[in-house]
Amino acid sequence: MRIELVKRPQHSAMFSALSPFIALALTLGAGAIMFALMGKDPLEALYYFFIDPLRETWSLHELAVKAAPLILIAVGLAVCYLSNNWNIGAEGQFIIGAILGSMLPVMFPELQSWIVLPLMLLMGILGGAAYAAIPALLKTRFNTNEILTSLMLVYVAQLFLDWIVRGPWRNPEGFNFPETRNFHSYAILPEIWPASGRAHWGFVFAILAALALWFVLSRTLKGFEVKVIGQSPRAGRFAGFSRARMVIFAFLVSGALAGLAGISEVSGAIGQLRPSISPGYGFAAIIVAFLGRLNPLGIIAAGLVLALSYLGGEAAQISIGVTDKVARSFQGMLLFFVLACDMLIHYRIRISRPVRAIGGEARAHV
Repeated sequence: MRIELVKRPQHSAMFSALSPFIALALTLGAGAIMFALMGKDPLEALYYFFIDPLRETWSLHELAVKAAPLILIAVGLAVCYLSNNWNIGAEGQFIIGAILGSMLPVMFPELQSWIVLPLMLLMGILGGAAYAAIPALLKTRFNTNEILTSLMLVYVAQLFLDWIVRGPWRNPEGFNFPETRNFHSYAILPEIWPASGRAHWGFVFAILAALALWFVLSRTLKGFEVKVIGQSPRAGRFAGFSRARMVIFAFLVSGALAGLAGISEVSGAIGQLRPSISPGYGFAAIIVAFLGRLNPLGIIAAGLVLALSYLGGEAAQISIGVTDKVARSFQGMLLFFVLACDMLIHYRIRISRPVRAIGGEARAHV
């Protein structure tokens, strides 16, 4: 017996639109079962995950803080995935953007001027783009697998961050803790509403980036090129589009936004470099991209949903005594169900059984 996937001649537009909601409902159901097996009240656990974090104003600010990097990175990844380029290394691009953008306040703390913050943001963008260019160039020049190269570069970036904050950039007045000096006031990304919470302008950058790329993808020739090459490289060649240039373009856009997310997180939410500056935003953004159907507007909503799972995981740890691994399990189940729903919408399952026939073997399909 063999299980096969057969592409449907036509897929349901209704189910395609409902797929993220079906995946979310299945995740909630699977989560409830998981909590019951852990000996926790499923309704109470889901309440702390998805309702309790929205009750206070400061929680909404924390939601915006956690959603900002997810949306920024996911919007860039959407450009890659739509063009059939698989950038799995956004976490590394996030880290390198944060490191390069932090160079001014760490190495030149005496430089205090209004120009410092714009330069930091620009350097973060350039750092993320330059790091993303490595797997792009390897793919175009040597036909390497971008999944492997971009993923391996994540660990290089993480180890480099750990080394630099423990060594050359360690705060001389920090009592030997592995962290850089605190950023001065000119290097801090301002809060949107200073009096009510700590949501910073990184969230505004994320919304603006999503709107800009929605316009590019849906209203410009470049967006048309992205989709044509992603769906049919052969048709793209006939149209005169360059596959190699698209690889470079997609990775540069994705890396630039990941780098912007990195420096925004460091200068807005943290205020210094530490050995760990991300709870896995670069990987979680992959879930956000697919949950948002690779549509920048859908990614905004998906980013808020996944940010809520981070906040809910923290609330559940305090209230019902679960570990942070539970929140990661939620995120993993969400990606699994999103991909499973999409697969079943575009493909049907066919079971083939061998049937003995005269002169050979045939297969019966169920």
